[in-house]
Amino acid sequence: MATTVRRVGILHGAGYVARELIRLVAAHPGMDLDTVTSVSRAGQPASEVHPTLRGVIDINLANPADFDPNTVDVLFSCGHHGPHYDEIVSIDASGFEGVIVDLSANFRLNDIAAYPAYYGFEHAAPELLDRFTYGLTERNRDAIASSTRIANPGCFATGIALSLAPLAQELSGLSAHVVALTGASGSGATARQTTHFPDRDGNVRAYNVWKHRHTPEILQCLAHPVSLSFVPASGPWTYGIWGVLTIDGVPKGTDIGALFENAYADCQFVRLTHDALPELGHAARSPFCDIGWMTRPDGLVAVGFALDNLLKGAASAAIQNANVALGLDEATGLLPTVRATALS
Repeated sequence: MATTVRRVGILHGAGYVARELIRLVAAHPGMDLDTVTSVSRAGQPASEVHPTLRGVIDINLANPADFDPNTVDVLFSCGHHGPHYDEIVSIDASGFEGVIVDLSANFRLNDIAAYPAYYGFEHAAPELLDRFTYGLTERNRDAIASSTRIANPGCFATGIALSLAPLAQELSGLSAHVVALTGASGSGATARQTTHFPDRDGNVRAYNVWKHRHTPEILQCLAHPVSLSFVPASGPWTYGIWGVLTIDGVPKGTDIGALFENAYADCQFVRLTHDALPELGHAARSPFCDIGWMTRPDGLVAVGFALDNLLKGAASAAIQNANVALGLDEATGLLPTVRATALS
C-alpha cells in the first residue's frame, strides 16, 4: 500500500535540535523535507551548517521571509522561547491548515501568568495558547490525535513528568525531591562561559535551583498536586539527562511496579526496569525514556530516569507527536521496520 508523503518545513534550522529533526525527517517514510529556514545561515547548505548531514540531505537553508508555510503539510518550529511566538501566530492567522509542532516553551503552559514569572515575557496570544495541545505523547495521545497545534514538551519536563505521573495518578499528598543532570548539548549551539566544554569537563554545576522553567510544565501534567523541589545541574557530557526523584508520601505496600506497568503498557518509547535505576548511556542517542525505581520498607521511593535531551527531550518527541496527529503509528521513522521474509 502506498504511503502518503507529507511535505515538511523546519523553522530556525541552525541549532542542534533542528539538526536532529532534519536527520529524522530525511529518514521518515511518510515525510519529505521541503524547506529549512534560518535567519543567521540563510543560503548555506544544511550539510555545511550541520556537517554530520553530508550525504544525508541536499538542501540550502532559506530566509524565513521567503518561506510560504502553505507549501508544506507539517511545520516544526525550533525557535527560542519568547522571540518567535509571533511568527507562529502569523502562520496560524494566515489560514495554515497543516500540523504545527512548536518545540519552544511558547505554547506549553496552561497558566498564562506563568510566562512572565518563568520566561520573562508577557504572552500576547492567549487565544492561540488555548488551541495548542501539550505534546507529552504517553500522557496525552488522544488529544494529540485530534489536534493540529502541538506544544512539544521540555527535556527535563519529559523525564520528570513521566517519572511522577503514574504515582500522582493514583496517590495524593506526594512530595518529590529531584536532582537531574543534563549534557552540554542542552545549552544550545552558541557557547557561553557557563556552558563552554573546557569549563564543563570534569565539573558539575547546579543552576536555577528550585526555580527551573520546567517546574510549572511538570506540575500541570499531574492528576494530583505534588510538592516538587527540583535542582537541575550541568553534567560533563554532551548528550542526555539523568535524574533521580526521591518521593515521600507513598503508602507502605503500594505496588509501584504495577502503577508504572499499567501507565505505560502501550507506550513504545518508555522502557521500565524494576528494582534498579537506569543508566544514562543506555538511553543517550535513542528515542527512549528509561525509568526505574527502588523502594524502602518505610515507603520511601526513588525513581530514576534517563533520556536524550535532543531526541526524546525534543526532536524524536516532535516526530512522535506529528506521527500521532497525522494518524500514523507513533514509532514511524523512529524505530526500525522489521519485515519477515518467508523461507522457501
